[in-house]
Amino acid sequence: MVGKIHSFETFGTVDGPGIRFVVFMQGCPMRCLYCHNPDTWRTDGGREYTAQDVAQRVLKYKSYFTGGGGVTVSGGEPMLQAEFVRELFGILKGKGIHTALDTSGILFTPENRSAVDKLLEVTDLVLLDIKHIDGEEHKKLTAHSNKNVLAFAKYLCEIGKPTWVRHVLVPGITDNDEYLSRLAEFIGGLNNVQKVEVLPYHTMGEVKYGNLGLEYALKGVQPPDGVRVQNAKRILGVIK
Repeated sequence: MVGKIHSFETFGTVDGPGIRFVVFMQGCPMRCLYCHNPDTWRTDGGREYTAQDVAQRVLKYKSYFTGGGGVTVSGGEPMLQAEFVRELFGILKGKGIHTALDTSGILFTPENRSAVDKLLEVTDLVLLDIKHIDGEEHKKLTAHSNKNVLAFAKYLCEIGKPTWVRHVLVPGITDNDEYLSRLAEFIGGLNNVQKVEVLPYHTMGEVKYGNLGLEYALKGVQPPDGVRVQNAKRILGVIK
């Protein structure tokens, strides 16, 4: 199985537990206004690797995974290449390596549940990015409804798959007490969520838009201050 990969990170510390080898897949259907990797959007980009090629790269770093680390496949949107990720995770699980899937869940539908189940069988942890709890606001932010995302979150709960929920805090968009409270209520109904992460919006990817000839929609928007980040964490139950 060949997959299209954008890049690798060999010493990741923010994409799951412990030290992670992170694989960034190429291609994404979402167009998040704050995306810091717009160069991963196109499905015709990236470089081709076999699952075995990637596994061999990972194994060079296996000694760093002691204490709860492992491999995270991110994107882009990794579920665009679900069969490749399933094969890769299957190899890694055979080597005793923890696997995490960082996804928006946007591609989940009842019709493709069988394919998703095969991937989840070899996935130890799902990092679920819930972009916005409000359907219309989610569409403005990502160009897609959040229907599939929320359905995927409920399905992960149904099957008992360990999940971390990640939420980007963007001033004027998601940094809103009403929306945060609605998100907290939704997460509160999921008994498989082990952790909630509030990720403050940043502008580090802005320069990429210029390099790609794209307009950066959030130009001028500044990262949230510490007070608002702490407020979001309290509402979402990250801190008491």
